[in-house]
Amino acid sequence: MDSLPAAVASALDEADSETTGWPARWQTLTAVSVELQSLLVTDPGPGLVALIEDVAGQLAAAAGTSRRHRVELAELTHRVLDTHARACAAARPDPVRLADWLLDLQLRHPEAPDIGLAAYAAALDDEGLAHYRDRAVTLFEPLPVIEFGETGRYDRARWALLRVMEELAEYTEDVDLQLLVLTKDLSSGWHYLQVATVLRDNGRSGEALEWVRRGLDAVGGRGAMPRLLDLAVEEHLRRGEQEAAVAICREVFFSRPNFDVYLKLRALVVHTDDWPPLRAELVDHLVRDGGRLAVEVYRRIVEVELARRGIEEQELLVEWLRQLRGLQPDAFADYLDHIKSRHVADRELLDELARRGF
Repeated sequence: MDSLPAAVASALDEADSETTGWPARWQTLTAVSVELQSLLVTDPGPGLVALIEDVAGQLAAAAGTSRRHRVELAELTHRVLDTHARACAAARPDPVRLADWLLDLQLRHPEAPDIGLAAYAAALDDEGLAHYRDRAVTLFEPLPVIEFGETGRYDRARWALLRVMEELAEYTEDVDLQLLVLTKDLSSGWHYLQVATVLRDNGRSGEALEWVRRGLDAVGGRGAMPRLLDLAVEEHLRRGEQEAAVAICREVFFSRPNFDVYLKLRALVVHTDDWPPLRAELVDHLVRDGGRLAVEVYRRIVEVELARRGIEEQELLVEWLRQLRGLQPDAFADYLDHIKSRHVADRELLDELARRGF
């Protein structure tokens, strides 16, 4: 039994060389794995746990450095770790020491297979798991946050800790751990959305809305903005906060004009007395902006309101067309032709446009 680590070391020596006879070396390594499984039946106990840890460490190190046999060695390491978990369940080693060994293996060898904590549940028990959690969090918390727009740099140490924390959060179903992991990478608006969604799904509505607002501030009307805004509106409405839903849509529209945001505001307010003054405010903002994006949104708003107009809004829509002609004099003729072609069956509208000089 004591000769197994030496056999592994010999088989791994210069394993990447083309002249070392890899098939024979691989046969030796797999034979060691089989022997360890046999010892689970014939000689279980603390000595076997220590022996497997020695072999697993050798294989994990080799899997991280091998150029030619990384996949095979990683798979073999996984099999040996499965044997280790079963040996620990039988021998019940010191749970704190076991927690340290599991962490150290992953941190020293990031390329090694993931360790599933569920397999070690009995051996770790509450004491070992608490130690594992405390130490992992202590190591993870100081990592710098990848801020919005930055490129994430996942060196081996950060990657190893990230894998440890993700597995720990999943195994313990600890929302705070999951959030700790997610909030270390805020490089895009989608990451803010992930954080807000986890908070919303776990009944932490107020915090979810705070993260939505942070995400909206970061993206500036681009990227994940539509989904962030959807979440905010849905959550405000669920909480009975209609005015807050309107307010956040209004802020987003003013920060960067967006036709879909206009439609969202319209759906929220159109059947109330607040809609006419709000719509006038939105359109006035577009006119004062006068930029390419603002004018394009204005054009699409006119099309929507023409299709849904009431007789009392004829004068308003004509005024909007006049404003558009002033904003885009060169392109207005083509736009007007487009409007007329879309409403070719609406004789009342076409006659009114002709009467008004359009």
